[in-house]
Amino acid sequence: MSDALTGAEFKQQLREGTPKLGLFLNAHSPTVAEQLAHSGYDWLLVDSQHGPMGFETLSAMIAGISGGGAKSLVRVAGCHDRGGIQQSLDVGADGVLVPYINTAEEARQAVSCCRYPTAGTRSVYFPQRSMNKGGLLGYAGAANDNVIVALQVETADCIRNIDEIAAVPGVDLLFLGQNDLCMSLGLYEKYQFPDMYFSDELRDATDRLRAAAAKNNIILGLFLFGTDRVGEFLEKGFPFISVGNDLHHVLTQAGTYVGNVESISQDKGRQPWQRRATALF
Repeated sequence: MSDALTGAEFKQQLREGTPKLGLFLNAHSPTVAEQLAHSGYDWLLVDSQHGPMGFETLSAMIAGISGGGAKSLVRVAGCHDRGGIQQSLDVGADGVLVPYINTAEEARQAVSCCRYPTAGTRSVYFPQRSMNKGGLLGYAGAANDNVIVALQVETADCIRNIDEIAAVPGVDLLFLGQNDLCMSLGLYEKYQFPDMYFSDELRDATDRLRAAAAKNNIILGLFLFGTDRVGEFLEKGFPFISVGNDLHHVLTQAGTYVGNVESISQDKGRQPWQRRATALF
């Protein structure tokens, strides 16, 4: 099970190309987090950038994920979010995803918040859930090697500066956010959906990211809605892949059930049942 792996071992397997599939969590539900941690995914990421969870809920969610055996990450507000990074790691997250990185200086700031001195500026405190298994010295002594530091690649400026960003010491993973990158590149204005995701501009930006990552032995990850393109990106060297989020899973399954019942009622019901109109399906 993945919970037997240290963070360093988890990252090493990714660098060797072993796929690690996971899911974003946007519902502020420790129960959902715990159950999905038992579903077989390698990792779960609590999305505090877009999800409505405060630190107390975050703490409970990370505890639930830990109990289920998946690796845990938290998407924080940005490289300026020292408090969010500190809380995420103190309550036991295995790593953080820092969004909206545009420059090497922002990458250095993010790394610094994640690592103890003298490699960084993370504050030391005891006791915390992060230290329950190994104690203060057992955790802190190896934390700089074990913490997963992931930076999100989602802007045109990030692509322009990607060679310098990828070379920052302490960056473990560069995570491609295709949706925001397409917007930043102006592709939503140029193309009809979903053509922007198959455009030359996005392909070229992705190739620049891949080259920079390969040069610096950086792990590549990305967010996908669903599984249709997982094989394509595994072949492109992205072993760390999200296949959606918890709410997307709920809506997808709900849509399947609604569609099934709608079809059954057409054949068996005295009057056919029809779903209510919604933009979500």
